[in-house]
Formats: sequence, structure tokens, C-alpha cells
Amino acid sequence: MTLRIGQCVGMDAIDLYDGPVPGSEDWTHREQRYFSDLFGTEVVTNVVAPTLTPVLPDVGNGAAVIVAPGGGYHALSIQSEGFQVAERLAGHGIAAFVLEYRTVPCEGEAVAEMMTKLATDAGAMLADMNRIGALAAADGEQAVRSVRTGADDLGVDPGRVGFMGFSAGGNVTVRVAHTDDPAARPDFLAPIYAALRGIDLGDAPDGSGPMFLAAATDDDLGLAADSITLYETWRRAGLRVELHMYARGGHGFGMRTQHLPSDSWIDRFLDWFDATGLGTR
Repeated sequence: MTLRIGQCVGMDAIDLYDGPVPGSEDWTHREQRYFSDLFGTEVVTNVVAPTLTPVLPDVGNGAAVIVAPGGGYHALSIQSEGFQVAERLAGHGIAAFVLEYRTVPCEGEAVAEMMTKLATDAGAMLADMNRIGALAAADGEQAVRSVRTGADDLGVDPGRVGFMGFSAGGNVTVRVAHTDDPAARPDFLAPIYAALRGIDLGDAPDGSGPMFLAAATDDDLGLAADSITLYETWRRAGLRVELHMYARGGHGFGMRTQHLPSDSWIDRFLDWFDATGLGTR
């Protein structure tokens, strides 16, 4: 399929809010995009104005997926957990939307600052992540509303809007799944090596849809257990859920090529997507 990347209703990216962004009206720092040597990929940091960038197939199947990159709430791994994922989804007929949600304000190089916090004051770092997590979740909810509101123009079914997130983006995914607003609740979920820190998970929310999970046993941040917890939560509720736990892959494998079975996680997602009937009009 031929992709139309970032072309939607005459815009490259959709602003999620009109005017000042609720909860961060006084933020004055400036967004940055650069190649991070520490992450080994392009990142976006200091996100002040959240956006949604469409990656649309010429012929879609009506389903949509919002893609939330990870990066410890300090950065967004915008390619390997963002646009490269969206391109694969669009190649399968799925309208994809890359979400740039608010991140922790940083004075210097955000990824390096995050690593320093992790080494010297992990508690303060987690406090920062939880504080921004609530704002990022609000951005995720607004993204779902925006796709549903514009469903006709976007060529999608408002009843088949999913949410996929990686690491901190997976944390956003789970937070959005727990929204009290049915208009902002995704129809299906794909938390990929998601972090549950800062979330009081409890039972699966009423109205929850099916879930696909992928992670690696050797996750560097020890997040494998979080995916198992999510799996068990959805299973106990009698909801459709599928978990792929790879022996190797580490944390943040995204669309990277490591010559491991985890490289094919997105193929397994697409298999699951088709088997669940989500691609059927």
C-alpha cells in the first residue's frame, strides 16, 4: 500500500488542544528533536504542545491505532517506537496516529538528565514520571476523542480505535484504558513492555476491549512481570488477551533488528489483530 505520512485534513500534525494545554499552561521550555547516542535513535523531548500525526493507508480496513512511543516520560523514541511502527500498521490497512504526549521538562539533554536521575535519585525520577504520567494520560484520552471525532474525515470506524504504547507509552496506554470517560476509552489495547509504576491497576475496567502484550524475560528494567500482571488481570475478567514473552530482547526492542524472535513481535500483533476480527469492516 502507498502511505500518506502525516497528511490529514491538510495538516502534518493535529494539535490536541486549542489554546493553552490544561495542566501545563505556564510551561515555557521548547521542544527538541535530535539523535540520542544513549538511546541509539531519534528522540523528541520537552514536549509542551501534544500532537497526533497520522500515517494513513490509501485503502484502510477502518481500524485505527494510536501509537505512544516510550522514553521514561523524559523523551519519546519517535522512530523505532513511533513512525516505524505506524508505517507497518498502515501497510496492513490500519490508520495509525503517532502521539507526542507531554514529557518531563528538562534544562539540558533530556536523556542524559534522565540517566543521571536514575543513577543518583531514582525516587525523584519516579516522582517526576508519575506527575507527568497523569498529564500524558490526559493527552492520550484527548487523542482517542480526536480520532473518534474526526472518524469520517480519517476513514476510520469510531468503534475500532485502539491504543498501542511502549514502556512509558505502555504506561500511558494502561492509564487511558482506566479513564472514566467512555468516549476516551480505547476499543483494544497493545501495551508493549509496559511499565505499571504509578498505576493502581485493580480489576480490568468495565467496557475493556481485547489486549495484546509483548515483552522480554530479560527486560533490562525488570518489566516482564508487569506484562504478566496485565495478562492475568484481563484473563481473570474473562477478556480476550494474548501475551508474547520472549526469552531475549531486552527493554525497548521496538522496531530494532536484533536477529532475535522478538524482532517479529509486530507480525504477531498483526496476526492477533486479524484473528480477533478487528480488521473486518
